[in-house]
Amino acid sequence: MSAHKTPIIRLASSDNVVVAREALAAGSVLEGEGVTLAQAVPAGHKAATVAIAKGEPVRKYGQIIGFATADIAPGQHVHLHNLGMGSFDRDYAFGSDCRDPGMVPEAERATFEGYVRADGRVGTRNYIAAISTVNCSATVTNRIADAFRGDALSAFPHVDGVFPVTHGGGCGRGVDTEDVHILQRCTIGYAANPNVAGFVLVGLGCESNLVDSIVERYGLSDTKMSRFINIQDAGGSMETIRRGVEMIREMLPEADKARRQTVPASRLMLGLQCGGSDGYSGITANPALGAAADLLVRHGGTAVLGETPEVYGAEHLLTRRAVSRAVGEKLVERIHWWEDYTAKRGGEMDNNPSPGNKEGGLTTILEKSLGAVSKGGTTNMVEVVEYAEPVKAQGFVFMDTPGYDPHSVTGIVAGGATINCFTTGRGSGWGCKPAPVIKLATNTPMFTRLTGDMDINCGIIADGEATVAEMGERIFREILAVASGKKSKSEELGLGDSEFAPWQYGPGM
Repeated sequence: MSAHKTPIIRLASSDNVVVAREALAAGSVLEGEGVTLAQAVPAGHKAATVAIAKGEPVRKYGQIIGFATADIAPGQHVHLHNLGMGSFDRDYAFGSDCRDPGMVPEAERATFEGYVRADGRVGTRNYIAAISTVNCSATVTNRIADAFRGDALSAFPHVDGVFPVTHGGGCGRGVDTEDVHILQRCTIGYAANPNVAGFVLVGLGCESNLVDSIVERYGLSDTKMSRFINIQDAGGSMETIRRGVEMIREMLPEADKARRQTVPASRLMLGLQCGGSDGYSGITANPALGAAADLLVRHGGTAVLGETPEVYGAEHLLTRRAVSRAVGEKLVERIHWWEDYTAKRGGEMDNNPSPGNKEGGLTTILEKSLGAVSKGGTTNMVEVVEYAEPVKAQGFVFMDTPGYDPHSVTGIVAGGATINCFTTGRGSGWGCKPAPVIKLATNTPMFTRLTGDMDINCGIIADGEATVAEMGERIFREILAVASGKKSKSEELGLGDSEFAPWQYGPGM
């Protein structure tokens, strides 16, 4: 994309649509296209540059984003009224785009100030967690965490806080079911996250997701920094709150001993997320985040991309980057699982974009996916893991998660992410304890409107004031700064206590 600010953005020479950089009136001439608009086109929306017959593919990013549902004349607005889904073959070409990622020599790699745990893991924050096993213990768990608000931690300046991990599940879904296993992976993943110094696990005592079963399954030990309690055994809610608060007070002196140390960026795990996308997402913030993810990987770190339903139609771009056919086929298998999962429930993979996405200019899931997948940058895909599974590989990793932001980020943080970047075109009030969130705006008007929530304005790419590579470097530096203790906007606002949302897809009973 040229730095010259034209009223439109052409993303590939083979595209038959362009994107309006700003709201364009009927009669406007599309610069460089020799086409006059037949009707007004809102900012972020698409206009046809050539005639597209009904049934022919519509191309953006040099890829198919859908098929014309009516004849489209040059200069017409292309959106829901004339563009829809259709089936077409994707060439997975496993590993064909694998290449040397161009690793930065170790002596030249970036560093950050992190908390080095006794087992060698490195955190970006130093929290204590109060974790409920079931919704029936959620209020008690919240009350335990509430005891440490305000000035309660003034004597422990090196502890970032005590946060609750509560949810709406934990029972009614069997004892040894996939839903219970997923819930356990999420809760224990949060407890084991390097940003957490210690935790208290709070149960009721009769739920499917019993404290004892979690302790046994994960080999947990009752120590000063990992404690367990059941309401029914403790003598009721108030006694559980009292004892839970006491347990955390015993942890605080030990947690407060932690000090930040200089460590290489290779010890960072970055979660990649988008939400409230618009027509600029795949042009500005997403590719800029992808450039930052590439930098992190080249410095030895790990970047985790999720949202399987939102790479649908673009998965062939990831399989081409797979380090082996086996890794690429893991992703294809998850795509097929989602096709079957949605079909059995009367849904379809194009149930996205959301109304807000559509208002912002996105029409089909294919278009959204092609923009969303750019968050993952260009380096090799080294592994594909299941939801909330611990991420052990270093480099670019894909995790199978739903597209819904809370479900997706919960799984990625449970997998070990210690910091997140969240791109948005519509705006978001998202926060995520214990892993800080850096929010990236896709367009300048939204950034200006929601400046209290947004960390970086990637809209200046569309404004012609910066390149994707320049913004990628800026995001990478912000990641290092926030990892070293700088508060993100969501942290300044105190957000992140209520966003834990494990994915549950089985029947409730």
